[in-house]
Amino acid sequence: MFESVVASAPVILLVAVRCFALIRTLPLFSSRTVQRIAKVALAGYMAYAVYPLVSLKDGPYAAYASYFTSGGGFTQEYIFALIGEGLIGIMIGFFVTIIFAAFSTAGQFFSFQMGFSASQVYDSMSEVENPLMGEYFNFLAMLVFLQNHLFNEIFLKGLVSSFKVLNVFSLIDHSENLALFMMQSLTKLFGDALVIALPLMGTLFLINVCMGVLSKAAPTMNLMAEGFPILILTSFGLLVWLLPKFMELFADNFVTGFSLLEKLFLSLGGNGA
Repeated sequence: MFESVVASAPVILLVAVRCFALIRTLPLFSSRTVQRIAKVALAGYMAYAVYPLVSLKDGPYAAYASYFTSGGGFTQEYIFALIGEGLIGIMIGFFVTIIFAAFSTAGQFFSFQMGFSASQVYDSMSEVENPLMGEYFNFLAMLVFLQNHLFNEIFLKGLVSSFKVLNVFSLIDHSENLALFMMQSLTKLFGDALVIALPLMGTLFLINVCMGVLSKAAPTMNLMAEGFPILILTSFGLLVWLLPKFMELFADNFVTGFSLLEKLFLSLGGNGA
Protein backbone atom coordinates (compact mmCIF):
# COMPACT_ATOMS: atom_id res chain seq x y z
CA MET A 1 0.00 0.00 0.00
CA PHE A 2 2.82 2.41 0.83
CA GLU A 3 4.44 1.75 -2.56
CA SER A 4 1.19 2.59 -4.34
CA VAL A 5 0.90 5.82 -2.36
CA VAL A 6 4.45 6.83 -3.31
CA ALA A 7 3.82 5.95 -6.95
CA SER A 8 0.66 8.06 -6.95
CA ALA A 9 2.22 10.96 -5.04
CA PRO A 10 1.48 13.60 -7.74
CA VAL A 11 -2.19 12.65 -7.79
CA ILE A 12 -2.42 12.52 -4.00
CA LEU A 13 -0.81 15.94 -3.78
CA LEU A 14 -3.43 17.40 -6.11
CA VAL A 15 -6.18 15.84 -4.02
CA ALA A 16 -4.57 16.93 -0.74
CA VAL A 17 -4.30 20.57 -1.86
CA ARG A 18 -8.03 20.72 -2.58
CA CYS A 19 -8.84 19.04 0.74
CA PHE A 20 -6.53 21.33 2.70
CA ALA A 21 -7.97 24.44 1.03
CA LEU A 22 -11.45 23.27 2.04
CA ILE A 23 -10.36 22.71 5.64
CA ARG A 24 -8.71 26.14 5.77
CA THR A 25 -11.90 27.92 4.67
CA LEU A 26 -14.56 25.75 6.30
CA PRO A 27 -16.22 27.29 9.39
CA LEU A 28 -15.03 25.89 12.74
CA PHE A 29 -12.17 23.94 11.13
CA SER A 30 -10.55 27.14 9.87
CA SER A 31 -10.45 28.66 13.36
CA ARG A 32 -7.09 29.47 14.87
CA THR A 33 -8.05 27.42 17.92
CA VAL A 34 -7.75 24.29 15.76
CA GLN A 35 -4.08 23.36 15.59
CA ARG A 36 -2.42 23.46 12.19
CA ILE A 37 -1.12 19.93 12.53
CA ALA A 38 -4.71 18.74 13.04
CA LYS A 39 -5.80 20.50 9.83
CA VAL A 40 -2.94 18.95 7.87
CA ALA A 41 -3.68 15.51 9.31
CA LEU A 42 -7.39 15.76 8.50
CA ALA A 43 -6.62 16.92 4.95
CA GLY A 44 -4.20 14.00 4.57
CA TYR A 45 -6.78 11.47 5.74
CA MET A 46 -9.37 12.95 3.39
CA ALA A 47 -6.93 12.82 0.47
CA TYR A 48 -6.02 9.21 1.25
CA ALA A 49 -9.71 8.25 1.27
CA VAL A 50 -10.54 10.10 -1.96
CA TYR A 51 -7.54 9.43 -4.21
CA PRO A 52 -8.66 5.89 -5.24
CA LEU A 53 -11.58 7.60 -7.01
CA VAL A 54 -9.18 9.77 -9.02
CA SER A 55 -7.46 8.53 -12.16
CA LEU A 56 -5.17 10.17 -14.72
CA LYS A 57 -6.53 7.89 -17.43
CA ASP A 58 -10.16 9.02 -17.38
CA GLY A 59 -12.29 11.60 -15.62
CA PRO A 60 -11.48 15.26 -14.96
CA TYR A 61 -7.94 14.51 -13.75
CA ALA A 62 -7.02 13.05 -17.14
CA ALA A 63 -6.35 16.64 -18.25
CA TYR A 64 -3.44 16.78 -15.79
CA ALA A 65 -1.70 13.61 -17.05
CA SER A 66 0.55 15.50 -19.47
CA TYR A 67 1.84 17.74 -16.67
CA PHE A 68 4.00 15.04 -15.10
CA THR A 69 7.46 14.58 -16.59
CA SER A 70 8.77 11.15 -17.31
CA GLY A 71 11.53 11.61 -14.76
CA GLY A 72 9.08 12.08 -11.95
CA GLY A 73 9.58 15.84 -11.55
CA PHE A 74 6.89 18.50 -11.60
CA THR A 75 6.39 20.84 -14.51
CA GLN A 76 5.39 24.47 -14.29
CA GLU A 77 1.92 23.59 -15.53
CA TYR A 78 1.55 21.17 -12.65
CA ILE A 79 2.24 23.99 -10.18
CA PHE A 80 -0.60 25.99 -11.72
CA ALA A 81 -2.79 22.88 -11.50
CA LEU A 82 -2.05 22.76 -7.77
CA ILE A 83 -3.11 26.40 -7.45
CA GLY A 84 -6.30 25.64 -9.34
CA GLU A 85 -7.08 22.73 -7.04
CA GLY A 86 -6.64 25.04 -4.07
CA LEU A 87 -9.08 27.52 -5.60
CA ILE A 88 -11.70 24.78 -5.99
CA GLY A 89 -11.35 23.88 -2.30
CA ILE A 90 -11.64 27.55 -1.33
CA MET A 91 -14.78 27.86 -3.47
CA ILE A 92 -16.46 24.97 -1.65
CA GLY A 93 -15.49 26.32 1.77
CA PHE A 94 -16.61 29.83 0.82
CA PHE A 95 -20.06 28.59 -0.17
CA VAL A 96 -20.47 26.81 3.20
CA THR A 97 -19.35 30.03 4.89
CA ILE A 98 -22.13 31.86 3.04
CA ILE A 99 -24.66 29.44 4.55
CA PHE A 100 -23.35 30.18 8.05
CA ALA A 101 -23.31 33.90 7.32
CA ALA A 102 -27.07 33.80 6.67
CA PHE A 103 -27.68 32.76 10.28
CA SER A 104 -25.32 35.37 11.65
CA THR A 105 -26.92 38.05 9.49
CA ALA A 106 -30.37 37.07 10.79
CA GLY A 107 -29.16 37.73 14.34
CA GLN A 108 -27.79 41.10 13.29
CA PHE A 109 -31.14 42.14 11.79
CA PHE A 110 -32.99 42.14 15.12
CA SER A 111 -30.08 42.53 17.53
CA PHE A 112 -30.31 46.32 17.32
CA GLN A 113 -34.08 46.31 17.83
CA MET A 114 -33.66 44.26 21.00
CA GLY A 115 -31.48 46.93 22.55
CA PHE A 116 -28.19 45.07 22.08
CA SER A 117 -26.75 47.55 19.61
CA ALA A 118 -23.68 48.15 21.78
CA SER A 119 -23.04 44.47 22.57
CA GLN A 120 -20.35 43.21 20.22
CA VAL A 121 -18.48 39.94 20.81
CA TYR A 122 -15.43 38.49 19.09
CA ASP A 123 -16.23 35.57 16.83
CA SER A 124 -13.26 33.22 17.03
CA MET A 125 -14.44 31.24 13.99
CA SER A 126 -14.72 34.13 11.53
CA GLU A 127 -12.31 36.34 13.52
CA VAL A 128 -14.53 39.42 13.31
CA GLU A 129 -16.69 41.42 15.70
CA ASN A 130 -20.24 40.11 15.71
CA PRO A 131 -23.44 41.30 17.46
CA LEU A 132 -24.48 39.18 20.41
CA MET A 133 -27.52 37.60 18.75
CA GLY A 134 -25.60 36.98 15.54
CA GLU A 135 -23.03 35.05 17.54
CA TYR A 136 -25.82 33.14 19.29
CA PHE A 137 -27.33 32.07 15.97
CA ASN A 138 -23.87 31.19 14.71
CA PHE A 139 -23.36 28.79 17.62
CA LEU A 140 -26.80 27.27 17.02
CA ALA A 141 -25.93 26.72 13.37
CA MET A 142 -22.63 25.10 14.31
CA LEU A 143 -24.46 22.83 16.76
CA VAL A 144 -26.85 21.74 14.00
CA PHE A 145 -23.90 21.31 11.63
CA LEU A 146 -22.15 18.92 14.01
CA GLN A 147 -25.22 17.14 15.39
CA ASN A 148 -26.60 16.20 11.98
CA HIS A 149 -23.22 14.98 10.68
CA LEU A 150 -23.26 17.59 7.94
CA PHE A 151 -19.48 17.49 7.62
CA ASN A 152 -20.01 13.98 6.23
CA GLU A 153 -22.49 15.48 3.77
CA ILE A 154 -19.84 17.96 2.61
CA PHE A 155 -17.31 15.16 2.28
CA LEU A 156 -19.59 12.70 0.48
CA LYS A 157 -21.75 15.02 -1.65
CA GLY A 158 -19.58 18.08 -2.03
CA LEU A 159 -15.94 17.08 -2.03
CA VAL A 160 -16.23 13.60 -3.54
CA SER A 161 -18.61 14.87 -6.24
CA SER A 162 -16.19 17.65 -7.11
CA PHE A 163 -13.40 15.13 -7.72
CA LYS A 164 -15.65 13.11 -10.02
CA VAL A 165 -16.73 15.96 -12.29
CA LEU A 166 -14.62 19.07 -11.70
CA ASN A 167 -11.15 20.33 -12.51
CA VAL A 168 -9.57 23.74 -12.91
CA PHE A 169 -10.38 23.88 -16.64
CA SER A 170 -14.07 23.53 -15.81
CA LEU A 171 -13.88 26.71 -13.74
CA ILE A 172 -12.22 28.56 -16.60
CA ASP A 173 -14.64 27.32 -19.27
CA HIS A 174 -17.73 28.00 -17.14
CA SER A 175 -16.62 31.05 -15.17
CA GLU A 176 -19.85 32.90 -16.02
CA ASN A 177 -21.96 30.12 -14.51
CA LEU A 178 -19.80 30.15 -11.40
CA ALA A 179 -20.08 33.94 -11.00
CA LEU A 180 -23.85 33.78 -11.47
CA PHE A 181 -24.12 31.01 -8.89
CA MET A 182 -22.15 33.00 -6.33
CA MET A 183 -24.31 36.08 -6.90
CA GLN A 184 -27.45 34.00 -6.48
CA SER A 185 -25.97 32.51 -3.31
CA LEU A 186 -25.43 35.96 -1.84
CA THR A 187 -29.01 36.87 -2.72
CA LYS A 188 -30.24 33.69 -1.07
CA LEU A 189 -28.14 34.58 2.00
CA PHE A 190 -30.08 37.79 2.64
CA GLY A 191 -33.37 36.09 1.76
CA ASP A 192 -32.81 33.29 4.28
CA ALA A 193 -31.62 35.75 6.90
CA LEU A 194 -34.77 37.83 6.45
CA VAL A 195 -37.02 34.76 6.72
CA ILE A 196 -35.30 33.68 9.94
CA ALA A 197 -35.40 37.14 11.51
CA LEU A 198 -38.86 38.19 10.28
CA PRO A 199 -40.92 36.82 13.24
CA LEU A 200 -38.77 38.63 15.78
CA MET A 201 -38.41 41.77 13.70
CA GLY A 202 -42.16 41.99 13.13
CA THR A 203 -42.96 41.47 16.81
CA LEU A 204 -40.42 44.03 17.96
CA PHE A 205 -41.70 46.49 15.37
CA LEU A 206 -45.23 46.19 16.74
CA ILE A 207 -43.94 46.72 20.28
CA ASN A 208 -42.09 49.86 19.18
CA VAL A 209 -45.26 51.15 17.49
CA CYS A 210 -47.27 50.53 20.66
CA MET A 211 -44.69 52.34 22.76
CA GLY A 212 -44.79 55.26 20.34
CA VAL A 213 -48.57 55.47 20.65
CA LEU A 214 -48.35 55.29 24.44
CA SER A 215 -45.72 58.01 24.54
CA LYS A 216 -48.12 60.31 22.67
CA ALA A 217 -51.08 59.34 24.83
CA ALA A 218 -49.19 59.62 28.13
CA PRO A 219 -46.11 61.82 27.76
CA THR A 220 -45.32 61.53 31.45
CA MET A 221 -44.60 57.79 31.17
CA ASN A 222 -40.92 56.87 31.18
CA LEU A 223 -41.02 54.54 28.18
CA MET A 224 -37.24 54.57 27.78
CA ALA A 225 -36.87 52.81 31.12
CA GLU A 226 -39.73 50.38 30.48
CA GLY A 227 -39.41 49.81 26.76
CA PHE A 228 -36.02 48.11 26.61
CA PRO A 229 -36.84 45.48 29.28
CA ILE A 230 -40.08 44.70 27.44
CA LEU A 231 -38.22 44.31 24.15
CA ILE A 232 -35.54 42.08 25.65
CA LEU A 233 -37.98 39.85 27.58
CA THR A 234 -40.26 39.49 24.56
CA SER A 235 -37.32 38.68 22.29
CA PHE A 236 -35.94 35.98 24.58
CA GLY A 237 -39.42 34.52 25.03
CA LEU A 238 -39.86 34.29 21.27
CA LEU A 239 -36.40 32.78 20.87
CA VAL A 240 -37.23 30.02 23.37
CA TRP A 241 -40.60 29.39 21.74
CA LEU A 242 -39.24 29.34 18.18
CA LEU A 243 -36.01 27.48 18.93
CA PRO A 244 -37.24 24.07 17.62
CA LYS A 245 -38.37 25.73 14.39
CA PHE A 246 -35.05 27.52 14.07
CA MET A 247 -33.16 24.24 14.42
CA GLU A 248 -35.28 22.63 11.70
CA LEU A 249 -34.84 25.65 9.47
CA PHE A 250 -31.06 25.62 9.93
CA ALA A 251 -30.88 21.93 9.03
CA ASP A 252 -33.07 22.46 5.94
CA ASN A 253 -30.90 25.37 4.80
CA PHE A 254 -27.77 23.23 5.09
CA VAL A 255 -29.29 20.37 3.11
CA THR A 256 -30.60 22.75 0.44
CA GLY A 257 -27.24 24.51 0.20
CA PHE A 258 -25.33 21.25 -0.24
CA SER A 259 -27.78 20.13 -2.93
CA LEU A 260 -27.24 23.40 -4.79
CA LEU A 261 -23.49 22.93 -4.52
CA GLU A 262 -23.73 19.44 -5.98
CA LYS A 263 -25.86 20.75 -8.85
CA LEU A 264 -23.25 23.44 -9.49
CA PHE A 265 -20.56 20.79 -9.90
CA LEU A 266 -22.73 18.86 -12.34
CA SER A 267 -23.47 22.01 -14.33
CA LEU A 268 -19.80 22.97 -14.52
CA GLY A 269 -18.82 19.51 -15.73
CA GLY A 270 -15.38 18.01 -15.46
CA ASN A 271 -14.20 17.18 -18.94
CA GLY A 272 -11.61 19.89 -18.90
CA ALA A 273 -9.53 21.04 -21.84
